[in-house]
Amino acid sequence: MAFHLIFDQVCFSHESTVSVLFENLSLDFPPGWTGIVGPNGSGKSTLLHLATRRLEPDSGTIRIPRTVAYCPQRTDQAPAALKEMLTSSDPEAWAIASRLGMAPDWPVRWNQLSHGERKRAQIGVALWQNPDILAIDEPTNHIDAGARELLIASLENYQGIGLLVSHDRELLDRLIHQCLFIETPRAIMRPGNYSRASEERGREHSAIRAEQERLVTSYRKLEREFKRRRTEADRAEKRRSNRHINPHDNDARGRQNRAVVSGKDGKAGRLLSQMKGRLGQLEAQRNARTSSREFETGIWVEAEPARRPTLVDLEPGEIPLDGRRFLRHPQLTISRSDRIALVGPNGCGKSTLLRFIIESLDWPEEKLLLLPQEITSKNASSILDQVRLLPRRELGQVMQTISRLGSRPDRLLESGQPSPGEIRKLLIALGIRRRPWMIVMDEPTNHLDLPSIECLENALKDCPCALLLVSHDHAFLNALTTTHWSIDNRENPVLEIR
Repeated sequence: MAFHLIFDQVCFSHESTVSVLFENLSLDFPPGWTGIVGPNGSGKSTLLHLATRRLEPDSGTIRIPRTVAYCPQRTDQAPAALKEMLTSSDPEAWAIASRLGMAPDWPVRWNQLSHGERKRAQIGVALWQNPDILAIDEPTNHIDAGARELLIASLENYQGIGLLVSHDRELLDRLIHQCLFIETPRAIMRPGNYSRASEERGREHSAIRAEQERLVTSYRKLEREFKRRRTEADRAEKRRSNRHINPHDNDARGRQNRAVVSGKDGKAGRLLSQMKGRLGQLEAQRNARTSSREFETGIWVEAEPARRPTLVDLEPGEIPLDGRRFLRHPQLTISRSDRIALVGPNGCGKSTLLRFIIESLDWPEEKLLLLPQEITSKNASSILDQVRLLPRRELGQVMQTISRLGSRPDRLLESGQPSPGEIRKLLIALGIRRRPWMIVMDEPTNHLDLPSIECLENALKDCPCALLLVSHDHAFLNALTTTHWSIDNRENPVLEIR
């Protein structure tokens, strides 16, 4: 019988937070790929850590097959077995390295490799180990189009229990047979690929919204009836009171006493008590339906046109890449309204070119919104610590942007280590407050969840400043840019402007 990964009534919370991340999770992961989706900071990476013995649950049990491998989002460190794999005589190691374009000198050149090359190395080593469980966090981050197809083909051949965290809809649809939607503190498994599971989730949410509307309507109707009966009960109570009757009017006092004895005036009070009970039940139902409400999303980038017509003006030249290659470029000019896409394969020098351009800027640093390709865990923690020290009003503005990008501000402020997606949202939130003249983003859709990518794309469509975007997400670039800077050759890279 094939091994399964089983979560049984699992609860978990991080030591640095007061809120529960997962509560009573019971899940079954059979062989094949399972997609794991949810907002940044919802616990996707934490679930992978639990599944691969990197974390232990607070309660409940996890039945884990014997061997596990984990590929994190970050690519700071080389895989421990990279050198062993690339020097092995194992034919399977050679085959995987060949399929993924891995070179023998990668272990000694790790710091010079692009993040896309590092990601391929990370996954290649994990596939070579052929574990019972393979957990991968955002495998197509940084990967160019050619390498992406090679990577997907390699993942399709894996026969064990695959856990895949990704914002790549095409990848999810090609690989997975079930999809786990994390809606902290719950997680709901739905059958099918991402598109099918997402449609089912949409139908469920539509049904919940319809039930919410029905409950609200019923609640308001009941509330009006409650107020009417309360007024009636107050009148009855007033009629039952002798205080307003003239003490010398014996006939009136007698009529009042006979009404009390008959109990007719107490009927409204009893109906009022019943109505209060029904209102309480209905309110509890409504609260249960709205406990997993979705937060309003969408941001506005408060950029402004630069006070100068030209932001960048560089003479033709060459930029050193790795000691043996140079990137040749023509005259580089960026005006205050240009919208530029920079494209090319992994390792061709795109990030190096960005650094070269940024170092040449001679205008106020705060007018540049820079989103680098990767932020180390140390820098991410430092940025979050600085944000916590902001004045209350400024902190509120930043956290409102975080919320409208689909993440929970309270969880972010509680965390000791923000996720890569959360720290990117934080840099965006901090940057747009400065009304930038130019926005430079290196792989901006990496690590972001799907709703956040849509929010960012919509915001950048209307911003009035210059854009310089590096991305392998062609749909994102086509929606936002009008000029293409292209590097087509890795060995002898030359920048062409189209």
